[in-house]
Amino acid sequence: MPVDVRLPTLLRSQTGGRSTVSVEGKTIGDILNELVAQYPGMGGQLLNEDGTLHRFVNVYVNDDDVRYLDLLDTPVKPGDEVSILPAVAGG
Repeated sequence: MPVDVRLPTLLRSQTGGRSTVSVEGKTIGDILNELVAQYPGMGGQLLNEDGTLHRFVNVYVNDDDVRYLDLLDTPVKPGDEVSILPAVAGG
């Protein structure tokens, strides 16, 4: 069953302007890899060359940051909402 993924404005150009896409996967890694398979332009914006999560991207399952869970191994289930947000830096 697909999981809804909410995308930031920065990535919407890859999806034809859609703010939410449905993707199949059992883990965040599966979800991100499927996103990149469907929308190849997202690859360098989400993942590093070694397949790890880019440090300037925050990913949440419901309201939980995957960096404090199991990163790419964080499980997702039907009904979960995955949100991708660019990291904000400044001073």
